[in-house]
Amino acid sequence: MYTVYVLYSEKYDKLYIGFTSDLEARLKSHNELGKKGFTVRYRPWKLIHTEHFENKVDAMKREKQLKGGQGRAWIRKKYLYR
Repeated sequence: MYTVYVLYSEKYDKLYIGFTSDLEARLKSHNELGKKGFTVRYRPWKLIHTEHFENKVDAMKREKQLKGGQGRAWIRKKYLYR
């Protein structure tokens, strides 16, 4: 099972979109354990969206869709502009 997830940094108004087979460990990495990379700079992150997939290929396709302009616009409209 794979999870596509969207994180939001309220402090910096940033989105992060990724996928993983272990969401709990991945969230801990983004918010606590990671020492370098994009997510370290914009902590803390809040989980705002998840989708589950049976296989890695489908999860990767959905992650790519969400990372595009229309995907990001959909996320912001659904979760942030209320």
